[in-house]
Amino acid sequence: MSGKLHGRTAVITGASKGIGKAMALALAAEGARIALVSRDRELLGAVAAEIAAAGGQACAFPTDVTSEDQVRQAERDIVAQFGKVNILINNAGINVRKPVTEFTLEEWRRVMDTNVTAAFLMCRSFIPHMTGQRYGRILNMTSTMSWVSLPGRGAYSASKAALLGITRTLALELAGEGITANGISAGPIGTEMNKTLMEDAERNAQFLANVPLARWGKVEEVGQLALYLCSEDAGFITGTDILIDGGWCAR
Repeated sequence: MSGKLHGRTAVITGASKGIGKAMALALAAEGARIALVSRDRELLGAVAAEIAAAGGQACAFPTDVTSEDQVRQAERDIVAQFGKVNILINNAGINVRKPVTEFTLEEWRRVMDTNVTAAFLMCRSFIPHMTGQRYGRILNMTSTMSWVSLPGRGAYSASKAALLGITRTLALELAGEGITANGISAGPIGTEMNKTLMEDAERNAQFLANVPLARWGKVEEVGQLALYLCSEDAGFITGTDILIDGGWCAR
C-alpha cells in the first residue's frame, strides 16, 4: 500500500471505537502501519481485521494505558513487531460528570490517570523510539473542554487543560528532532458516548441549538484532521491546538 504515510508506524490509544478507530482507519488508508491500543481485545481485533480487509496493516495490543507495567510491555511488543515508531496519538479518555464537591478522590484520580498520566506514560515510552529520524508526530486528543467548560466537567476540563499544557511542552522539547506535537480539541462528535443524547429528539435539538453548524461532527472528519497533522504537509505546525467543534468555541 502506498500513500502519504507509507512506511510510517502509528501507535493509537483508545483505538477500539469512535474517534480512535476513525483515526486508525484514516492513517491506515494512507499506508501507515497501525498499533491499536486499548483494553478491549475483541474490539481491537475487529478494527485490525477491518484495516486488513482494506489492504492495510494493523496489530492489536490490549493494554491498560494507566498501568506503567502494561505500557512498558506494549512498548516492547510494538517495537518488536514494527521496529521504529513515527506517530503517537494519545486518544484514550474517560469522563465522570458531577459537581466538583461530589467527586470521590478515586473518581478524580481515575479521570486524571486515564486522560493525563496515560499520555505521559505513552510519551515516555515511545518518544525515544521516534528520535533520530527527523520526523515524528504526537497528537494529543485534548477537547473543547480544555478551552471552555460546563457544569459537571471539573475533572474532565482539568485533565484536558493539563494535556494541552503537556502538548506545548513536548513541542518545544522535541522541535530539534523534527518531531511535532499538537492537540486536537474535538467538540460535539457523533460517537457511541453521545448516542443516548443523539437519540433523544428533544434533548438533541436543544443541544444542537448551541452548535453554530447545527449538527454533530463525524468521527471521519476528526480522522482526516489527524491524517493531515501526521503528514509531511503539516511539518510546520507544532505546539498548537486545532479546534474541530462546529463553531462551539467561537460563540
